[in-house]
Amino acid sequence: MDAVDFVDALVKNGFTDKYINALLMELFGAGSETTIVTSEWMLVDLLKNHQCLTKLRDEIANVVGDKDVIIRESDLTNMPYLDACLKETLRLHPPGPLLLPHRAVETCEVMGYRIPKDTQVMVNMWAIVRDPKVWDDPSSFKPERFMNSKMDYKGRDFEYIPFGSGRRMCAGEPLASRFVPLVVASLVHKFDWFLPNDMNPDQIDMDEILDLIISKKDPILVIPKLRK
Repeated sequence: MDAVDFVDALVKNGFTDKYINALLMELFGAGSETTIVTSEWMLVDLLKNHQCLTKLRDEIANVVGDKDVIIRESDLTNMPYLDACLKETLRLHPPGPLLLPHRAVETCEVMGYRIPKDTQVMVNMWAIVRDPKVWDDPSSFKPERFMNSKMDYKGRDFEYIPFGSGRRMCAGEPLASRFVPLVVASLVHKFDWFLPNDMNPDQIDMDEILDLIISKKDPILVIPKLRK
């Protein structure tokens, strides 16, 4: 009998309860925080760039229509600008700025640097996605840069690997690439968002906390109003 879900597949392939429990704890523990942080950054970037927010809202309305309609996962494939906004958010705020550590299996030389065998190697994703030699105006939020691009999250384009690359890339990529846009699209579709005290969007503090996860230093305060 074919497996009906992820846990069923693990059980049918002979994994022990101890292993399954550890794996699920890691997926939910690491995946939940990164998706929450990315959702916050995406909403902040949209509030700071109102023309992008308006363009996204128009796209959502064209796909699902009435504001009372619930956005479903199947709708996401028809929202390319939403996907571009997510990609741009992950570029500016990669959830894991140094990705997962790797080990050099043999001595090698990279760009003139000798890396001895067994050296722990970490990829500075934060620097790669802000490299002006690769990205035009890298500090600005420009989802349009991904609209006609074939870049994805699969780790095949080394200038853009927010989830890493290869066999050890982040296992939470399928969750993040579906959950975050579904949440943000629903919030944008259902609510109008206002900053307190008539704050100008340019005044939004974008300071980061550089740690295992790049989170916003100070939470953003917003006022949601149900759209009618």
